[in-house]
Amino acid sequence: MPTIPDAVWLNVSPSLQRFDQSLIHYLSQKWIIAQWEYHQDPDESSSLDVALVLLHNYLVSCDRPVHLIGHSTSGLLGLLYTRQHPELVNSLTLLSVGVHPAVNWQAHYYVQLQVLRCSRQIILAQMTYNLFGYNNRYRTKGLVEILEKDLESSPCPHSLFQRVCVPPGSVPVPLLVCGSRDDMVVDPNELQGWLSWFKEGDRLWECLEGGHFFHSVYPHSVGTQILDFWQSDHSVLLQGKRE
Repeated sequence: MPTIPDAVWLNVSPSLQRFDQSLIHYLSQKWIIAQWEYHQDPDESSSLDVALVLLHNYLVSCDRPVHLIGHSTSGLLGLLYTRQHPELVNSLTLLSVGVHPAVNWQAHYYVQLQVLRCSRQIILAQMTYNLFGYNNRYRTKGLVEILEKDLESSPCPHSLFQRVCVPPGSVPVPLLVCGSRDDMVVDPNELQGWLSWFKEGDRLWECLEGGHFFHSVYPHSVGTQILDFWQSDHSVLLQGKRE
């Protein structure tokens, strides 16, 4: 009989998966963490609709609610799913997801591509510096390739012709929002904007630095916050479900 996970880490960006591994490893020392991945078919249109259906099919099979966690677009998927099926979710943890949850690095990329009218390579090179803070041409080349793959393979709904907007709003389960104060994609205003939607028990935690992938730079600090959040509300959630 397969082990039912305590938490499910969502990933819809295969090329960016490497930046999640340190935090997943840290969390998995205390909790059973499953990794749910979605690889978009090259012939599919960029949409999270198919991913939402497949995620639901998986979570129904878990036989009990789980904690969901995701970074950026993967977090957006978790948010949309939790709004639709809160009964299957114990809590939701969002990493680098602002109060306007569809805003991600690709949205910034397409804006710059439209406004600056520079080559794709030049803008992606600048994006690597903004996202990762590296200023080494050899390192930059590898990161540009990673971002190019994400543009091609993730179900992000943005394009050069349109930027999709997802309305702000909370979820009916406990919510933890984590971000970095030096993130150029999800800036402090986007993080603080969540506060007006928070209910009792929801939390906001900001890392002093680390950029858009702060959870990869400081996995222990982020992991400590997540574990404390899961542990603090876990007994309450179980009691509520028994009632």
